[in-house]
Amino acid sequence: MSTKLVRFGLIGYGLFGSHHANAIRNCAESELAAIAVRSDTSQKLAREAHPSADVLGDYRQLIDRNDIDVVSVVAPNKLHYEIAKAVLASGKHLLLEKPMALRVEHCDELVALAEANKLVLAVGHELRLSSLWGGVKELIDKGVIGDPLHVLIELSRFPYRQGSEGWRYDIDRVGSWILEEPIHFFDLARWYLSSRGEPTSVYARANSRHPDNPKLLDNFSAIVNFEGAYAVISQTLAAFGHHQTGKITGTQGTIWAWWSAADARSDKPTFGLRYGLGDDVTEQRFDKPTGELLELADEVAAIARCVREGTQPPCTGVDGRWSTLLCLAAGRAVETEMPVSIEGFALA
Repeated sequence: MSTKLVRFGLIGYGLFGSHHANAIRNCAESELAAIAVRSDTSQKLAREAHPSADVLGDYRQLIDRNDIDVVSVVAPNKLHYEIAKAVLASGKHLLLEKPMALRVEHCDELVALAEANKLVLAVGHELRLSSLWGGVKELIDKGVIGDPLHVLIELSRFPYRQGSEGWRYDIDRVGSWILEEPIHFFDLARWYLSSRGEPTSVYARANSRHPDNPKLLDNFSAIVNFEGAYAVISQTLAAFGHHQTGKITGTQGTIWAWWSAADARSDKPTFGLRYGLGDDVTEQRFDKPTGELLELADEVAAIARCVREGTQPPCTGVDGRWSTLLCLAAGRAVETEMPVSIEGFALA
């Protein structure tokens, strides 16, 4: 196996884009070759922070280069499909932040294009790499709670930040606010209940505390049905800090995991995991801390290895397509106040 560093290009340099840049730069297996970002202010910040990387004003200049192996896309949601399609058409591997796209058929196009060109298509559901949330999956697969029957994932946190140029509060650029944070929890629920097959239907309710922007859903809850099991996903953006809980119940007990800090990117969280039934409870010990930026660093390293070895990423394009589909189906359920069949929605 070659020991040559995997050369990354980065498209987008807002707050999370800068974290991507740092993760790529600090990874022992990768090198940050170029950054593409539109605004003059962001270009200046990128040059100051990463003087060894070329900083470009147009992402097409980055894609046209032949010295880049993989491109990380951290642009506003509305641009994901356009940029991702161009990256894959150029023959480069892709790490695409969630959501893959704003339409299911666009996700399907990206998956097909990656397969046709034999390229890695990874989607940024970094919680799969968490020692905590990934640890939950390991315990499920070991059978410590028997067959999973029920998943509850709940988040209580502070309101969204505005994002570069206020994009995160602009529905035309976001697509749907269910695609912002709940998308991670739809991915976890499907991952945890993978032994039950694919989801069959979604029901959801939501409301907003913003009379001038009622589609910005501060409170959101969904029930996702599987064969013989179901998941509940619930979120509020009208709170404080960042507090996530997961409870996975099976035929032989429950896993209870929690993570709490002032911010998802905090390096000083409190977190834990217990599992058992009745008085027989085990507390999981962790050798590795957990947090969004730690998982991002692990994600970058994993993608570098996938590119070098030709293996599957932690979250594939098919997985990313499913999380997008579930969010869009949940959005339809909110609008209609009716359950939505996944098969019927995907074919519509």
